[in-house]
Amino acid sequence: MANNKELSEQEVVRRRSMEALRERGIDPFPAAEYEVTGHTVEIKENFSDDARPPRQVRVAGRVMSRRIMGKASFMELQDADGRIQVYVSRDELCPGEDKDMYNVVFKKLLDIGDFIGVEGFVFRTQTGEISIHAQQITFLGKSLRPLPIVKMKDGKAYDAFTDPEMRYRRRYVDLVVNKGVKDIFVKRTRMFNSMREYFNSHGYLEVDTPVLQSIPGGAAARPFVTHHNALDIPLYLRIANELYLKRLIVGGFDGVYEFSRNFRNEGMDRTHNPEFTCMEIYVPYKDYNWMMRFTERMLEKIATDVNGTTKVKVGDNEIDFAAPYPRVTMTQAILDATGFDITGKSEEELRDFCKNQGIEVDASMGKGKLIDEIFGEKCEGSFIQPTFITDYPIEMSPLTKRHRDNAELTERFELMVNGKELANAYSELNDPIDQYERFVEQMRLADKGDDEAMIIDADFIRALEYGMPPTSGMGIGMDRLAMLLTGQSTIQEVLLFPQMRPEVRAKKEDSDEAESED
Repeated sequence: MANNKELSEQEVVRRRSMEALRERGIDPFPAAEYEVTGHTVEIKENFSDDARPPRQVRVAGRVMSRRIMGKASFMELQDADGRIQVYVSRDELCPGEDKDMYNVVFKKLLDIGDFIGVEGFVFRTQTGEISIHAQQITFLGKSLRPLPIVKMKDGKAYDAFTDPEMRYRRRYVDLVVNKGVKDIFVKRTRMFNSMREYFNSHGYLEVDTPVLQSIPGGAAARPFVTHHNALDIPLYLRIANELYLKRLIVGGFDGVYEFSRNFRNEGMDRTHNPEFTCMEIYVPYKDYNWMMRFTERMLEKIATDVNGTTKVKVGDNEIDFAAPYPRVTMTQAILDATGFDITGKSEEELRDFCKNQGIEVDASMGKGKLIDEIFGEKCEGSFIQPTFITDYPIEMSPLTKRHRDNAELTERFELMVNGKELANAYSELNDPIDQYERFVEQMRLADKGDDEAMIIDADFIRALEYGMPPTSGMGIGMDRLAMLLTGQSTIQEVLLFPQMRPEVRAKKEDSDEAESED
């Protein structure tokens, strides 16, 4: 606990109030149950001026403002749903001669941010505001730090809690004082529920797969490494759950999915966090054409469930998730954007094209990564409305079945929305010999310095050797989908607790930067 030398004047006052409450027999942090019978928004929506007798309610929440007017006072109480005004009459709250509870506790020891319970009846004030007439107030929790509530003076706002770094570090404060933040996360949960309902209605099974893995497989990404003391072996935090879910298809499940917390030891920006949520689903006896239809119908449903419409505003763009979505091959997308046909091009030709176009590449990149860089630099950002980019070159897709009409391509699509990849899907490679050869090629890339190349997973090859039916799989970035459905431009806005530098280190680096500027 901080000592008084580290406390602000307001924090000192609040601690004194806490002790004064205890001296009067009021526990500032009571453990007793408080039964709530109504919530702010619902109370307002269901209010009737003609109700006789007026509705009795018990509400609980934070005190967000307070006005003392002699024998009467007004408070604004905030619960999980919203805010409502509370009217307090001194003589009704304390009908006897002893007014200590009102004068001392309410006027002097109750602070903005404190939790209270209010019991009373609902009425409309002379100014027309639906309010609660308090008949009993119960103290439920002391706030020892002042909330940064906006105050207006001479037309200027003070104490606004708007700095992004502070908001993400202290999300608990952000949720209390900034209107609309909580709604983002309510919509996020609604999004998960809608997707889960869609899968369950098709009879698919939700499962769990390991987060700690002996081989980081299923994606091209740099893993986090840890150590298991009892087994004395290195383990990796999951970068993807794909290979485990396909093992379950081998085992005979008729469709499985998982909402997976994945971890990738890579950079952070407005669309990447090292810890993120991905959903992956695998359905036997299907291909990527079926999965495109399945995905667009799913997203149409989710958008409607979350926002009541298929359309959503993201920045200057209005995006419509109504199915169907256009299909464009990767080869055609690059040709349209650059005039360059990647068909049959060697690694050297692709590297030369990248250099001529000012696309940054290095010697560790094989054909797959070079093509990926071309698409990322020249094409990706132009696809604003949902669009399936299909038929990726085989070098880009080590886990994907070869295209049935062109052995140089694979049956893969990525769904692009608002200039970014949202979903990735395949007709899954179920030929164990071909899969092993693809893994060997990945190891060759690793030897060249590609630290995102896949490692050979011998047990996964063994699983395929037992036989896996034709299968389609799809992964979708849940954080990016949440960004789209809530109209946010940064991933940090849709993560309750995004990854941040340690606060002490962040302050030191900021101080060092300031000194260097001097």
